[in-house]
Amino acid sequence: MGEFFAKDWKGSPFVLFGTAHLIGLGCVALAIIAIVYFGKKASPQARRNIRYGLAGVLLSVEASWHLWNLFTGQWTVLEHLPLHLCSFLIWLSAFMIITKNYTIYEFSYLLGIAGALQALLTPDAGIYGFPHFRFFQVLLSHGALITCPIYLTLVEGFRPTKASVLRVIKFSMLYMIAVFIFNLIIGSNYLFIGHKPETASLIDVLPPWPWYVPIIAMLGLISIMLFYAPFAIQDYRARTANNK
Repeated sequence: MGEFFAKDWKGSPFVLFGTAHLIGLGCVALAIIAIVYFGKKASPQARRNIRYGLAGVLLSVEASWHLWNLFTGQWTVLEHLPLHLCSFLIWLSAFMIITKNYTIYEFSYLLGIAGALQALLTPDAGIYGFPHFRFFQVLLSHGALITCPIYLTLVEGFRPTKASVLRVIKFSMLYMIAVFIFNLIIGSNYLFIGHKPETASLIDVLPPWPWYVPIIAMLGLISIMLFYAPFAIQDYRARTANNK
């Protein structure tokens, strides 16, 4: 069991899109489908239990990651404050899914899904392959982060609006600026806007710093618009039908 949590992992290294990674991605996808399917058929009490269960996964997995880094001597202010997009949204999403908070939902849906999906496709797992704790932690935390806004959308009937898009864009820009200033003050690299991450990621295909930073901002904007697009189309069709 100690090897499962070991800092110096001697087992199989993480392989991007290797067998274990692909199976893990498949399990996440199946879990999301199952949760949505049963959520639609569930009673109000059962839905409440599903939401509390998702919050429990988010909080317990994220807390265990911090504890693992602490006990293995890796936790630092420079790397482990909840300032990366996914880390920030994990804590907020736990509150969101319990209380059905719409304001947090806007950010979780329009930005969180894309960020967590990128983290699932190119996880920051380092050398830790299956069955190390880090392998499961990355999949569970980001899988749950994707599940929460999808669940609220498809089961609870939440949806973003035009105002949501504007709020998310405005806050995201302000947040990026604030984190950039914070990075300059303490020498950290939150949001990876100081330099590219050490592990493989989609950022690797972008130009070198600082040119990839505005590209990331533009990709974030495109992501917001893409996730809003189905609702924009739905609204357009409704207006067209009403005008006939």
